[in-house]
Amino acid sequence: MPDGADGRDHWHSIVPVTIRRTRLAQLLILTSAAGAEVLPSLGLLSHRVRQIPAQPAQLVNAPGSDLIMVDARRDLAAAKSLCKILTTTGIAVPLLLILTEGGLTAVSADWGVDDVVLDSAGPAEVDARIRLAIGRQAQEQSASKIQTSGVVIDEASYSAKVQGRPLDLTFKEFELLRFLATHPSRVFTREQLLSEVWGYDYFGGTRTVDVHVRRLRAKLGDLEQLIGTVRNVGYRFNVYEDDAAPAQTTTPTA
Repeated sequence: MPDGADGRDHWHSIVPVTIRRTRLAQLLILTSAAGAEVLPSLGLLSHRVRQIPAQPAQLVNAPGSDLIMVDARRDLAAAKSLCKILTTTGIAVPLLLILTEGGLTAVSADWGVDDVVLDSAGPAEVDARIRLAIGRQAQEQSASKIQTSGVVIDEASYSAKVQGRPLDLTFKEFELLRFLATHPSRVFTREQLLSEVWGYDYFGGTRTVDVHVRRLRAKLGDLEQLIGTVRNVGYRFNVYEDDAAPAQTTTPTA
């Protein structure tokens, strides 16, 4: 039989190259099997792995990680409970479940995990699942952020920064900034902004818009010119090339 005819020589010649090119990740495994090798294939990968007891209290001082793995091989009920606790408290990294083949039928969407992997999975599969889970989350986080002209608006956390400095915004100030920034260079009348940001059922006057614009500009500081005034029409979000800050000018009037 020629080399590679049974696939084994081909496996050894190709897979290690793929693994070596993968970005190093910090992995945290939660398991009740002290000292056991939960996922043997991890030993063939270059990721950094930390293992701690599968108890919520252990997470308080747990090391930072790019991905958390929960060992569900022996106790599915306990693993499900732990996964729900993790997702309820809002973990900031993907959650991967380690299972035996028999446990696959027990897993459902309400577990809140991002993916599952069998404890018998080979290194290429394990590496791919880790890489894809981390990559998907990075894309989702990027999609929830608006970055323009020195301002970063995070729609997921309702927060904003200007030139790296956090902005202390009220809810309506945030909504006003977010709405204008998602429609760059487009002019909106006060009535339109009142409808879009405050809602159709708001009965206050358009002066409310002027007050919030003035407060928002004050908080933007050197970037106050981002909220531009179009006389006798309304307001717009000014976009500057290469995210450069506008030149110092006189303070705009609402």
